Amino acid sequence: MTRVAAIDCGTNSIRLLVADASPATGELTDLDRRMTIVRLGQGVDRTGRLAPEALERTFAACREYAEAVKEHGVERLRFVATSASRDAENRDDFVRGVLDILGVEPEVISGDQEAEFSFTGATKELAGRDHFDKPYLVVDIGGGSTEFVVGDDHVRAARSVDVGCVRMTERHLVRDGAVTDPPTEAQVAAMRADIEAALDLAGQTVPLREARTLVGLAGSVTTVSAIAQELPEYDSAVIHHSRVSRDRVREITGWLLRSTHAERAAVPSMHPGRVDVIAAGALVLLSIMERTGAEEVVVSEHDILDGIAWSVAQGIPR
Repeated sequence: MTRVAAIDCGTNSIRLLVADASPATGELTDLDRRMTIVRLGQGVDRTGRLAPEALERTFAACREYAEAVKEHGVERLRFVATSASRDAENRDDFVRGVLDILGVEPEVISGDQEAEFSFTGATKELAGRDHFDKPYLVVDIGGGSTEFVVGDDHVRAARSVDVGCVRMTERHLVRDGAVTDPPTEAQVAAMRADIEAALDLAGQTVPLREARTLVGLAGSVTTVSAIAQELPEYDSAVIHHSRVSRDRVREITGWLLRSTHAERAAVPSMHPGRVDVIAAGALVLLSIMERTGAEEVVVSEHDILDGIAWSVAQGIPR
């Protein structure tokens, strides 16, 4: 066993996984898995820069994670940064801050690399299970981008496009510095058009309709599953590998787009940091299901974070 740590810093959240990994058996045993909403991508789509307050929120979370890494006696650590830090003009400030706190330089990976990690994390444990038909289409709906990956045992095609729950919310649902609550029909239509254009782009590289199993990753998808199951609180074990029908996703998305901030915040399984962006994330998921013809989505709690951990355990070069 090798004790590894993986940190995934996205547009909306930063997450840590500390695990014991056995490449020989294919087992990854969680020791510490946590998530903090930091909204690193705040305003990036508009300004092209990481906001000072967003950087400080992210660095505060990094300090907490550094303590956890030390306490667990981690042997290897890998820090991966995704959409927001790819787009920002001042990403060097982010890199220096992380290096000072954690002692490792964050890897600002490409969208294609992000897709590879997501696919590995989501599908590694599905191998050999008859009720998950291949090929898989893995979709990772993040804050700033969505990754599409089709593959069997290995990736066949992948594409990252710039639609995510934070980017779509800030681009289409914010007026005068605040989220429209609820959005207008015109706002929703504009957001939907943006998502459809991104799906057109993804479809140029990834055969979206060839997959037999749609696997959905990240907070927008897992939150939709929690709502669908009417969970009294967020429960990863119940959410992992749950299945949500397209009709149920459509019903939930419609409600989220009609609801007020207070109504969304009252959902017991809703993380406070997702209240303002969940409607956009759900619409991305629904649009994908309608475009691909998927009757249901298999929801996975294992995603890019697990893929990063496996890359550390197996000594995959940077």
